[in-house]
Amino acid sequence: MAHINEAGVKKINEICDRYIGEKTPLMMILSDIQNEYGYIPLEVQQLVSKKTGISVAEIYGVVTFYSFFSLEPKGKYVIGCCLGTACYVKGAQQIIDKFSEILGVKPGETTADGLFTIDALRCIGACGIAPAVTINGKVYPKMTVDAVQGVVDEYLAKEGK
Repeated sequence: MAHINEAGVKKINEICDRYIGEKTPLMMILSDIQNEYGYIPLEVQQLVSKKTGISVAEIYGVVTFYSFFSLEPKGKYVIGCCLGTACYVKGAQQIIDKFSEILGVKPGETTADGLFTIDALRCIGACGIAPAVTINGKVYPKMTVDAVQGVVDEYLAKEGK
């Protein structure tokens, strides 16, 4: 989406138009764009600014403040490793480190093949099953370092790798 085509511009304008009567439409617009495209690059922020009159600086501030928005495309499988207190004290840092080691990317990065993104998350509300990992909404409770390779292999198998 680095260079938005005419259809993309039209879609973004349609998303902005959905919220014309709203007093504070920015979060809803950005959420819809994130859901549609998976990320919100600067070029899209500029389009939203032009359409809504909200400054690019304000839009960029919102996109970078909230962790569920992304400036870069995410992988097909987004691995969310909870680093909240309960998960952290039960070894979550070692788990995220193992995912990083196996996949060759740091938290916040995406593998070169576009399959995996690792996200370090704050509390996901799964303290009773800590340490918890999510992959595209599927929760892996009481994750262990030893189980990480098997989880990665599960998704690689889905891809025929």
